[in-house]
Amino acid sequence: MQKNFTGAKPAKLGTEKLPAVISVQTEERLKEVTSIFEEHKWAFSIDLEPDKPENITDLEILLNPAKQTKVEKKIGRNDPCPCGSGKKYKKCCG
Repeated sequence: MQKNFTGAKPAKLGTEKLPAVISVQTEERLKEVTSIFEEHKWAFSIDLEPDKPENITDLEILLNPAKQTKVEKKIGRNDPCPCGSGKKYKKCCG
């Protein structure tokens, strides 16, 4: 199977195109989770299933989004050494 790049952005979790899917065990928990979704205005679908374990993975993803990390610029071999010697990095500290 071959996938072709379409250039379309993937749908964002919690929107109408990709609502969060949650399952809870109790009516009380259903009300609690529903209030969280309505407070943040996220699209969601909740199932009340007392026999199955609770699944709130999508809610946890929405509440704790991944943080972007900044990568520091690497020192090139031919750049001046950051120690201040005036030599190239490869001849000094590299």
